[in-house]
Amino acid sequence: MPQLNKLRTALPGGPGGNTAAPPSARLRTALTVFFALDGFLFAGWVVRIPAIKHQTGASAAALGLALLGVSAGAVVTMMFTGRLCRRFGSHPVTVACGALLSLAIALPAQTRSALALGLVLLVFGASYGGMNVAMNSAAVDLVAALRRPVMPGFHAAFSLGGMVGAGLGGLVAGDLSPATHLFILTGVGLLVTAAVGPVLLRHPAPRPVVATGGSGTPGRLDKRARRLVALFGVIALCTAYGEGALADWGALHLEQDLHARPGVAAAGYSLFALTMTAGRLSGTALLERLGQTRTLVVGGSTAAAGMLLGSLAPTTWAALLGFAVTGLGLANIFPVAVGRAGELAGPGGVAAASTLGYGGMLLGPPAIGFLTDWFSLPTALTTVALLATAAAVLGYGARNATHA
Repeated sequence: MPQLNKLRTALPGGPGGNTAAPPSARLRTALTVFFALDGFLFAGWVVRIPAIKHQTGASAAALGLALLGVSAGAVVTMMFTGRLCRRFGSHPVTVACGALLSLAIALPAQTRSALALGLVLLVFGASYGGMNVAMNSAAVDLVAALRRPVMPGFHAAFSLGGMVGAGLGGLVAGDLSPATHLFILTGVGLLVTAAVGPVLLRHPAPRPVVATGGSGTPGRLDKRARRLVALFGVIALCTAYGEGALADWGALHLEQDLHARPGVAAAGYSLFALTMTAGRLSGTALLERLGQTRTLVVGGSTAAAGMLLGSLAPTTWAALLGFAVTGLGLANIFPVAVGRAGELAGPGGVAAASTLGYGGMLLGPPAIGFLTDWFSLPTALTTVALLATAAAVLGYGARNATHA
């Protein structure tokens, strides 16, 4: 296993440098804060989308096209952030992307047209995608050094940050303009980055041993390693599909199909997010008890059962129970899949799996929409259960996956 630093025998200040290993607890705390900041900033932007739509005068179709800027910027950046992490280190890239994301979040509120909004969202999406790959790469390295499966804890921090960002955003939405609100978020993001970033910059990430394809050249993976990384990327896609689908269609299903009151319908996704956060907070203990493969299988199976209940139940409260169970089941699949890809291929594996996973979040909402037109919304939502089952099957199939 890689060490946090190679120990040297030289005296401090001598040719060997400082012999003390970096404090892993401080590194873990710093990374946790960056995960929380990422979720906090993104949620803060999301809750202001309706106000910015009104500000730009965009139609629903024009807004949908503009929002693709986030996705396009994120996916393009994710494709080469792994290379930046290999060249400069995942810690500096995490800090740089944290600062860029904090600055970029103020831009959407300065636009007055759908075209301008789409262009600035490219920048916002690029910084968001880069930060996700960089901090996940740093987390994979630290997990290997700690020799404990603590990856779900980082993703729990992201979920908690998102819940806080959305909650505070909802509270201030009636009193603050989008420009003021997002400018405040810029200040918060820069302050947090300035306070926590030096911890990451002072200590380089541990250098994991990754697959070399037998050539000894890092980053050049053999076909088997590439297939395994793609497999874990598809597992991540299956769970992100469900997150995206429930975020955009869960409340509508409760209100339209089950005739829930708007407040109860809005609580559906909140309940899903809450149980997902709880599942991730207990993820380390779960992984230590069950192992990665059984966590994937149990999680996928649980999510499939929960979503079948959530989509087909005849009553609101049964559907809410199904959403809650789905959140628990999906909670740790994405962190485990990204972590396994990182173990196999380092930052490049994290980038590939994250890109595929993010693609699932993009695929879910429009796929549900098309299927709803063809069949019905409850039927369309059963595809979440189908893909959760696929994640469980693929997770079991990858039970012996190791790099060569």
